[in-house]
Amino acid sequence: MKFIKTIRLKPLLISLLIPLGLGGAVGLILSLTGKFAAYDELFQPPLSPPAWVFFVAWTVLYALMGISSYLVLTSDTPAGVRSDALWLYFVQLGINLIWPILFFWFEMRLAAFIWIIVLIAAVIRMIIGFWFISKPAALLQIPYLLWLLFATYLNGATFLLNG
Repeated sequence: MKFIKTIRLKPLLISLLIPLGLGGAVGLILSLTGKFAAYDELFQPPLSPPAWVFFVAWTVLYALMGISSYLVLTSDTPAGVRSDALWLYFVQLGINLIWPILFFWFEMRLAAFIWIIVLIAAVIRMIIGFWFISKPAALLQIPYLLWLLFATYLNGATFLLNG
């Protein structure tokens, strides 16, 4: 039985670059336009971390997304099953990338709150899809789900505190 899988560098790098690049691009645009800075002026709910924590957390979470997608992409599962799971992955990634635009750019905190609940549902569905292909890929998404639950609290509380 083969326990160690050969790492295919090009698919791994592409798998990492997609979420890190897209997430980084959205973050950079919001930073350059001052949209992140406006968040500091809002009333913050209890347990709100300092701004640098968000950067570190999202970098790690996007890297985990990339590794998970790589594990699914390179699995021995039939192509159609992999394709379905990766479709779920890209759908949740798209939903993920829209959330900061709603929350920071448009300052639509209630819409962002509803959107993040949709994102959580998409991530749960993705984790289930990944589970049947690669249990490690699915388990690597648990920190993401937990962070989203925390972010939902922050989003909802920020909406309530700031109207």
